[in-house]
Formats: sequence, structure tokens, C-alpha cells
Amino acid sequence: MRYLVTGTAGFIGFHVAIKLLERGDEVIGVDSINDYYDVNLKLARLRATGIPIEALAWEKKVQSTTCPLYTFVKLDLSKKEAFMSLMEESSVDVVIHLAAQAGVRYSLECPDAYIQANIQGFLNVLEGCRHYPVKHLVYASSSSVYGANKAMPFSTEHAVDHPVSLYAATKKSNELMAHTYSHLFHIPTTGLRFFTVYGPWGRPDMAMFLFADAIKKGQPIKVFNHGKMERDFTYVDDIVEGVIRVADQPSQGSPEWDKEPKTSCSYAPYKVYNIGNSKPVRLMDYITELEIAMGKKADKVMMPMQAGDVVSTYADVSDLTSDTGYSPNTPLRHGVEKFVEWYKDYFKMANALTRDK
Repeated sequence: MRYLVTGTAGFIGFHVAIKLLERGDEVIGVDSINDYYDVNLKLARLRATGIPIEALAWEKKVQSTTCPLYTFVKLDLSKKEAFMSLMEESSVDVVIHLAAQAGVRYSLECPDAYIQANIQGFLNVLEGCRHYPVKHLVYASSSSVYGANKAMPFSTEHAVDHPVSLYAATKKSNELMAHTYSHLFHIPTTGLRFFTVYGPWGRPDMAMFLFADAIKKGQPIKVFNHGKMERDFTYVDDIVEGVIRVADQPSQGSPEWDKEPKTSCSYAPYKVYNIGNSKPVRLMDYITELEIAMGKKADKVMMPMQAGDVVSTYADVSDLTSDTGYSPNTPLRHGVEKFVEWYKDYFKMANALTRDK
């Protein structure tokens, strides 16, 4: 199978690409390598998959030096002509769309970036799948779509009509856009509502990386809502397993849908799943596990709730388990230990590179 995976210089996309390559699939990776967070981390992920950084150029394919099945293209998905050209020449079987402008809080500061990347970029992906048909389009949605909903656990049958951030609104929009294209052009689409993903190669703007960095430097960590928060923290390997299981099963229309309409599926080849650990963890317990793995206590500064944030997340993944056999099984302590192990190794490598320069 030939996959086009967007966001392969990013956290989840990087891991998905590696897993596909390990099982013998061909992967075309796409990423704009923007500077929302440290570009050096994105480049390090590409190096880890054998992409020669010195060869990167806009809209030019670069072959991995370690894996003949992997090529990478530096490309901005909001540029329609360039993406359509790539789809035309690539003849891919499946698109796994993980690229996006991430971050809830940043969407309050720079809303235009979210419209360009998450709306225009996603429209171009849909158009590419329309004009150069694929067997399946899998795309990243987010648990943030649940917004003001307080019913727990979050179910894909719950209404998601009250987002509390522009980021969440763009992800809800992606689901609506996908359904439209599934209906009009019979493109099998599946949206995955990710719940707080963590693990090696994680994003530096997310809690675990921010906290580890502060603990290492002896700086205080900001604990929002005075620590009275819960998150459905999900280890990245469990997420990747779910993504690939879903990708292998193109969505199909439900002929009985009109008799019992559901929000998670349709008469069209359209589906939405939650993908998380389904075991929410208190933020303070999460911090404690990180302190143990780092071997050092954190200096905590209690802060009020932040605009656009929610108190709790908790995924009901029963339909994903029923349909694909998805079964997240990484204990929090093990996942945190693996992250800290990578974190320490990464900064040793980064420091060595700096000294060499």
C-alpha cells in the first residue's frame, strides 16, 4: 500500500510513518515545517527517518537514506496547486491527514493561522482525494470539539455544537466538511478525535514537555485551574496502533442510518471515532509520575483556568474497540518513563550538535 501521511515532521505523524514503514508500506510524508514550535525538533524527527535535511527544498521530493520506501516533501497544504500536483503524480491508496495548526491557547493569539492550515489546508486535502480518488481518508479531529459538553465519558453521539476555542471550531468544521465530501463524492472518510497524546518525540508546547523542561531547569511549572483538572492521557504507541487499524478499514455507509440516525456515522461512507486511553488521570497525579521519572520535585505555581480550556476529558472508545479491536494498554508510569528517557537522550544529542558547531 502507498500512503500519503501529512504532518510527518510532527509528533503523531512521525510515529505513524515509522510504523507503516516497519510493516512494509510505502510512505510519502508531507510537512511545511513551520515555526509554531522549535524547528530543530521537527528536523530531528526527519533525520531519525533518514531524510537528509540539507536536501530539503519547497515542493521537492527527498528520498530517505535509510528506507527506500520513504520520501518526504516540504509542502504547505494551504497551497492548493502544489498539493494537487503531488496527488496527481503520487497515486496513493490512503491519505492519513495529521497536519494542522495545533494548540488551543495559540488560537486565541493567532486565529488566522488556524483558518489557513485547518480549513483551507483540509479543503485542499479533500479536493485532492476527490480528483485523485483514494481508498480512504483518515484525518485528525480533536477531543476539543466537545467544548462546553460536561457529560462524561465523551461519546461520539454527544452534541459538539458549543466549541470553546477557534481550534476546536476548526476541527468540528473538518468533520462537517468530510461528511459533505463523503456524501457528494463517495470518499470514505474517518475522523479521529485525539485525546491528550504524550510520549517520545512529543511537542514542546504540551504539558509533559513543558513540565519536564521546567523541572530540569529548576523553574516553576504553571498548574492551571489549581490542579483540579483531568485528562485522558494516551501514550503515542497506543494512538498509532489505533490510527493504522482505522486506516485499514475504510468507512462504509450505514443503510439503516435513516431509521436510527447517529452523529458518528451516516448513510455516506463517513465515520468519527474517539481515540484515547479511556482512563482519565488527575493532573496532579500526572505531575507526580513525571517527578518520579525525572528524580526531582517540581516547583508548582497554581494558576486560574485558562480561556479556551476545559476541566476534564474522558474518551468513550467502545465503538472503536468494537470495530477495530483497538485496546490501549500502556500504563501511565511506563509511558512517562519512556518519555523522560527520550527527553534526556534528545537533549544530550542536541547539546552534542551545538558543541560540534
